[in-house]
Amino acid sequence: MYRLLAVCLCVCAAVSLTEAKPPRRKGAQPRAQGKDAQPDEPEYDDGPFLPAQNGPQSGVQRAKKLSPRLENNVDAAPKRKEKEKEKAPQRPAVKSKKDKSKAALGALPKRGETAVTPVRVVEKPAPRRKPAASVATGVAGDRQPLAWGPEGNTGAQLDPSPPANTHTQHAQRQPFHDDDDDDDDDDYYDYADDDDDDDDDSSMMRPAGRPLDPPGTGRPAVPVPSLRPVVPPPRPAPSSPRRPVALPTRRPPPLPTGRPPVRFNARPTVPHAQRNSYMESLPSGCLLSDSLIACGSTGMSHLPVINDPGVRALYLADNKISKIPARALAGLPNLEWLDLSKNKLDDTSFSAGLFQGLPRLRRLNLDGNNLTKVPALPSSIVELKINDNKLSGLTPSTFKGLFKLLTLELEDNHFHDGNVSPLTFRPLRKLIYLRLDDNRFRAIPSGLPTSLQELHLSDNRIEVVHSGVLNKTINLRVLNLSHNKIREDRISPRAWIHLSKLDTLDLSHNKLVHVPSFLPSGLRQLLLHHNHIERIPGYVFGHMRPGLDSLHLSYNRLREDGVDQVSFLGLYGSLTELLLDHNRLGSVPRGILQLKALQQLRLNNNFISDVPLNSICDTRVAEDSPLLSVHLENNLIDRRLIPPTAFSCIKNYHSVVLRPQNYEDIYE
Repeated sequence: MYRLLAVCLCVCAAVSLTEAKPPRRKGAQPRAQGKDAQPDEPEYDDGPFLPAQNGPQSGVQRAKKLSPRLENNVDAAPKRKEKEKEKAPQRPAVKSKKDKSKAALGALPKRGETAVTPVRVVEKPAPRRKPAASVATGVAGDRQPLAWGPEGNTGAQLDPSPPANTHTQHAQRQPFHDDDDDDDDDDYYDYADDDDDDDDDSSMMRPAGRPLDPPGTGRPAVPVPSLRPVVPPPRPAPSSPRRPVALPTRRPPPLPTGRPPVRFNARPTVPHAQRNSYMESLPSGCLLSDSLIACGSTGMSHLPVINDPGVRALYLADNKISKIPARALAGLPNLEWLDLSKNKLDDTSFSAGLFQGLPRLRRLNLDGNNLTKVPALPSSIVELKINDNKLSGLTPSTFKGLFKLLTLELEDNHFHDGNVSPLTFRPLRKLIYLRLDDNRFRAIPSGLPTSLQELHLSDNRIEVVHSGVLNKTINLRVLNLSHNKIREDRISPRAWIHLSKLDTLDLSHNKLVHVPSFLPSGLRQLLLHHNHIERIPGYVFGHMRPGLDSLHLSYNRLREDGVDQVSFLGLYGSLTELLLDHNRLGSVPRGILQLKALQQLRLNNNFISDVPLNSICDTRVAEDSPLLSVHLENNLIDRRLIPPTAFSCIKNYHSVVLRPQNYEDIYE
């Protein structure tokens, strides 16, 4: 645009100079040479203004030819131009620039003549209103020309982005005037087929790389607002009327309203609507997932109606639920785990067949309620917890049909020997874990299933262990009788002689005075702490194979004379942990030197005053002891009197703990 303006200014300057110049006369003498020479006047080459016709002509002849045009009105110029074009002879062949320059030099006036330069009036077209352009759609990916839409409406906006292909056809342009001019400096948008050899300004008239429109197309000239080509939108259907088409953008299309967007997690989720789910409003503290509803400690007072086949776990612990409607759980056919612990449920809270309508229920937790009897349960139950309730009895029909039950916890209830039938556990043919802690049993309940592997009867009132009560529990591995009132003389010699698989026996917090005899031969861990044991009889462990691995005798009344030389016979190659702390020992017990596998020895908080040579380490043997920890603190040992080689068999001296001692506290 700026270059076009510069060309127009140059043309106007040339016209003004020619009007001010006086015309040359005919027959004027050429310019004098030498001393008589006059100052040179500017000579003008009229070649660019008029085309050559039948040979070179002088400037005077061309002035006479064009002089009538100066007298006419500017508005009649286009009509005369069309008439002259009709009368004009056929244009000669195009000459080279060299021939043109020679012809122009020959046409110069002679010296002394006045050159008359005609004034050329630039014909300007009538101002035309620029209609808005509409995009003529075509094949996607190709550049399409701009076409005029009906009523001057545009179908798309110009896209400033560069095109993918610049070799396609562009918008056609109509020349403003069709003259025979050889100079294109003033022919803006003139792409007619003329004989112009001077196309120096063609690069200014069109963008680089844009091909010229073929002549005679008849398309209106479209002003190009930008040199960037247009990316057309997709072609609409031919049958549909043209409508403004929005250009595609990089943004995704907006989601339809009224439906939340779907977010994808690590694993795909199934919306509740697709599962035909329904539930009442839940408290704000509830946590929901695909298969879990957790509303613990939310203050819920009633169980809401939930209808969702996808829920597998329902956690409602620590609430105030006191009533469960008959159809409250009917909409959860796939429920496997239900936790109703720490609520206000009683026997009237459950309707008949409430839990039996859950055919896949496997785990049920009813801890911390006010139940006095076990509700009817489905046969699919494998884990049942009714701890801390008010159950007052177990009948043969209590667990009827629960042949899949593996874990049963009935801790802290009101059971005793008189309200538990010997046939109670008969239907439980697969029971593995039974917890009856914190009840009122005075003896081990009879009729326990053969499959039982772990039995907990702590915090009861058991005083006696009858023979034969555990004869059928041959698979028992763990037996916990702690916190009872058992004495060694009330244990039948054949109480557990058949328990060959028993691994752990806990008799802590009882009233034992001696280590019980006739212990199971396969026992590995014996817990006797917090008793009244004063003596470890000799050979009491002699029948064990392979022998105990851990022996806890802490918090008893053992004295040095209560441990014999053969008290640990049968444990020499197996015992790794011996706890004798918090007793009344005055010296290191005898027989410890023979425990070749011992790794941890606790003798702290006793009344030991010295550590004799060869009491812990055998100096006659060069091999190191496996001892890793020896505790002798809180005794009456004078460390200065300990022999230097008393702990020579211990690899790390830091494993021996001697501080503090009780006498040091006294003197300090």
